Amino acid sequence: MPQTIFPSLRYRDAREAIEWLEHAFGFEQHEVHTDGDVVVHAELAYRGSFVMMGSVKEDDFGSHQGQGWMYLVTEDPDALFERATAAGAEVVRGLSDQDYGSRDFSVRDPDGNLWSFGTYQPD
Repeated sequence: MPQTIFPSLRYRDAREAIEWLEHAFGFEQHEVHTDGDVVVHAELAYRGSFVMMGSVKEDDFGSHQGQGWMYLVTEDPDALFERATAAGAEVVRGLSDQDYGSRDFSVRDPDGNLWSFGTYQPD
């Protein structure tokens, strides 16, 4: 089944955020549409799923940034934790084993969005 839920985030400096997400978590650019220095719409891929993002702007959705919380499945949380912290991600919950069988962690990106990664895969 194709992905039907797409997290959408806004960043003060979306171009910089794209580079950081690639470096820290391993995202890949799928599409990036700009208008001058403004990222109007971007899609970043992670293991076959996508997150949408763009620059902060005042519109019907408001100007909020740093308000999102995502959970992404990874097969190697230890390596990803090292990668994310080396890139400067703020650790919210360190790498640990959970009672329900997942090994996971949570970090914040430079704009304050919360990213959780773990081995738990909902059915």
